Amino acid sequence: MGCGVSSSVKLGKSEKALKASLVIQNWYRCHRVRLKTRQRYALSVFQSIEYADEQGQLQLSNFFSFMLEKYTCVLEEDPELVTQDKDRQDCLGLIDIPDSYCGPRLQFPLTFTDIHLLIEAFQQQQILHAYYVLEVLFETRKLLQQKPNFTYTKTSPSEEITICGDLHGKLDDLFLIYSKNGLPSESNPYVFNGDFVDRGKNSMEILIILFVSFLVYPNDVHLNRGNHEDFMMNMRYGFTNEVLYKYKLHGRKILQILEDIYTWLPIGTIIDNEILVVHGGISESTDLNLLHRIERNKVKSVLMPPIPIDGDRATKKGNKVGTIITARGIRTYGSLSEQLTKCEWEQVITVFSASNYYEEGSNRGAYVRVSSGTPPRFFQCQITRATCLRPLYQRVNAVESSAIRMLKERMISQKTDLIHVFQLEDHSKSGKLSPGQWAFFMEKVLGLNLPWISLSSHLVTTDKDGNIDYMSSFQDIQIQKPVKEVQPTLIETVYRYRSDLQIIFNVIDSDHSGLISMEEFRSIWKLFKSHYNVCIDDSQLDELTDRMDLNKDGSIDFNEFLKAFYVVHKFDKLNKSDTKFA
Repeated sequence: MGCGVSSSVKLGKSEKALKASLVIQNWYRCHRVRLKTRQRYALSVFQSIEYADEQGQLQLSNFFSFMLEKYTCVLEEDPELVTQDKDRQDCLGLIDIPDSYCGPRLQFPLTFTDIHLLIEAFQQQQILHAYYVLEVLFETRKLLQQKPNFTYTKTSPSEEITICGDLHGKLDDLFLIYSKNGLPSESNPYVFNGDFVDRGKNSMEILIILFVSFLVYPNDVHLNRGNHEDFMMNMRYGFTNEVLYKYKLHGRKILQILEDIYTWLPIGTIIDNEILVVHGGISESTDLNLLHRIERNKVKSVLMPPIPIDGDRATKKGNKVGTIITARGIRTYGSLSEQLTKCEWEQVITVFSASNYYEEGSNRGAYVRVSSGTPPRFFQCQITRATCLRPLYQRVNAVESSAIRMLKERMISQKTDLIHVFQLEDHSKSGKLSPGQWAFFMEKVLGLNLPWISLSSHLVTTDKDGNIDYMSSFQDIQIQKPVKEVQPTLIETVYRYRSDLQIIFNVIDSDHSGLISMEEFRSIWKLFKSHYNVCIDDSQLDELTDRMDLNKDGSIDFNEFLKAFYVVHKFDKLNKSDTKFA
């Protein structure tokens, strides 16, 4: 009898334990789903803002065309900047390598030993001397000029080729790919599908490693041009500043040669006459016959494309390929997505190789290995620093906070427009709108295609009835005013278009002085205001520029002018104060 009771007690405890474990398991699954949903929303914020910025680049392209018509002297070509240096010895002969230099020393012609040497040096944060940088660039340009618009390469079932997507200055990701997949060689070929530079802090080192690998293995390392292999994109997204910081004496010459090298990078790579590898995707009017004939070296910038070849329109006959591998996806070219059947979409592959792109822990990078007659093989990798090893909820919190911070900066840049539409809809002047009304006008003004209602808890406060206090969007953030008397509309406009204005200024600043005359600035502003439909009284800008002309010499430091417009996150400021007095 005693044994029977004991067994019954044990069975009861087991059932309770099983039920408890099922409850915990169910809770954990729901918790993880919620975290993944928050992570997805955060990534959608990053992606939407990035896409909006890319569209802004196209608007800037239109402005340059408009400016050329109205103000022809602005973009006159400086012969010193655009003429190819015909005698490299004259250039290199002016640069001395001091005995104190302890970085890597390259030996030409280059060998695989130099690739190892550079990797070891860059892992130790060493900087390659400008003399060697320029020598690599001259050699790279010389070899690229011999390449066709599309590089053709072949594989076999036993010989694969590795395809890498965007690296964006993330040197550690390149090192990780090399460590997992091996260095380039005759038996281990690579295609690097553009966007080597910008955003990350080691774009220069990535370029040097890729160019040296290309010089050592010209038939086994294939470099495609991406939209960031573009001198105007570099001005906006950081590479120009990186080069000028690392090479203060010879940075301008390096950028000059790079600008020409970009134009000679091939458009794409075709593998086994079946796989097209190209940056950005294709459209319904893509014609490989035309792209084979285009003079690619005349495309100085994607923002200012040359006149197309007369009489050449899309004829898809003879242009069919089996698989398209892109680095940026198809969304920029919506017309293609309408054509692709479900079966054909398994044939479109997007490869992105920079991990932690938006924030630490936000994404993994990837690369693909393909060979003739076999399915592609996919590999993921991610740099795992301390932040990446944290629990999922901490990683999601970090990504989410960064995304919301960026979104609030977007909102504050159009504060006046948002308040205007909110107040027009707020007929009772209560300061409140329904979630649906608020979301509708957020999308109407910002145009980011985001799930605003789902994001509202991070952006606004609601009352007990669920109505949104629309002014609460701006309680913890503001744009710092360089001059108190300036109207908010002007402050927001300059802040919103600060990247575009900086690119325009850098293009017209032919002597690289960093200064712009008041008269020239006003002329450019009038054109900018006209093209972008900015409704601001010129007297406001005159007052602002007069006050920014500190020494009253009739010119202003334009970069310092733009730096005066920055966002202050009040919550961050409070945290800093708390830390200070803790």
